[in-house]
Amino acid sequence: MTEKRDYYEVLGLGQGASDVEIKSAYRKLALANHPDQNPDDADAENRFKEAAEAYSVLSDNEKRGRYDQFGHAGVDGQAAGFGGGFTNVDDIFSAFGDIFGGGGGIFDQLFNRGGRSRARRGASLRVDLSLQLEDVAIGVKKTLDINRNEPCGKCEGSGAKPGTAPTTCGTCGGHGQVVRAQGFFQVSQPCPKCQGRGQVIETPCPQCRGRGVEPKRRSITISIPPGIEDGHVQRIGGEGEPGENNGPAGDLVVVITVEPHEAFSRHGDDLLTQTTISYRQAVLGDAVNIPILTGETVALKIPAGTQPSTRLRLRNQGLPRMDGYGKGHTYVQIQVHVPNKLTNEQEELLKRFDELEERRSNKKKKSIVERVKDIFH
Repeated sequence: MTEKRDYYEVLGLGQGASDVEIKSAYRKLALANHPDQNPDDADAENRFKEAAEAYSVLSDNEKRGRYDQFGHAGVDGQAAGFGGGFTNVDDIFSAFGDIFGGGGGIFDQLFNRGGRSRARRGASLRVDLSLQLEDVAIGVKKTLDINRNEPCGKCEGSGAKPGTAPTTCGTCGGHGQVVRAQGFFQVSQPCPKCQGRGQVIETPCPQCRGRGVEPKRRSITISIPPGIEDGHVQRIGGEGEPGENNGPAGDLVVVITVEPHEAFSRHGDDLLTQTTISYRQAVLGDAVNIPILTGETVALKIPAGTQPSTRLRLRNQGLPRMDGYGKGHTYVQIQVHVPNKLTNEQEELLKRFDELEERRSNKKKKSIVERVKDIFH
């Protein structure tokens, strides 16, 4: 026969432990090793029974005194569940219900047995919302049409036909839970007849057929702040499905998608667009009007000698930052227009331009050679 461990060792305490320390140590072990928390775990079951036996002795001053003087021999046959008249886990827990500050047993208080089904939060709903880049620039209000369940207007959510009311479930006695024996233990589970509600509807509401809710279409207006990012998730509390047993409603989850723009690409808070200028403008410089995202135009200075694909900046003409401080920039990528066809006069002028450019280049080269010759003569 296996020798019993010291009761103080079982609870992880010294012999001089106070009543409060004993109660606290047992509570932790009972919670950690309860059979409902550790199904099919024989070791946890043994620890649970061992802790219950230890507490039944050490929590009783008379038994504890005999145990301290004579050891196990002084209390044999008097530990709860081991000869003291207790036959199941509920009996053990009922004996020590004061640990959790009330009657009904620890088992009932921890695992909701003996009480009605808990309120459940309603499910959240998801809506995908597409925005234009112009919406991001200024912020907008959008109206969303959603389908969701709401309390039945005919029975006011009771599920019972008007003039009648739900009745207490005869299977679970209104507790919403039933107890099933598993050898030495008893396990609590939702009542199969009332599905844990504690009540049954004998005469269902004809409109909602006893569900207590009915589908409805609702319009909800939400505000979209300026600068919102693609993929942003906006959560609106209480606008999801209704809860069960007077539980809170779920949330409405709005997932933002920003559609691509034909003229602007987004890079964080900055925008990139492009404009085409003539060869003359690229060479000599100019000022051109650039359309920005808001539909207005802003003057952009083209420096002389601007090369193709150069990016010029329009300061503070990008998207607002979500923190509300400042704006990004709009960058303009320069493209130089090359005409497909030229008139005779244009061709002559270009040829003349090339001749002049070549002469200028040769003149520069000659002057350099001449300078070198001057050094050595």
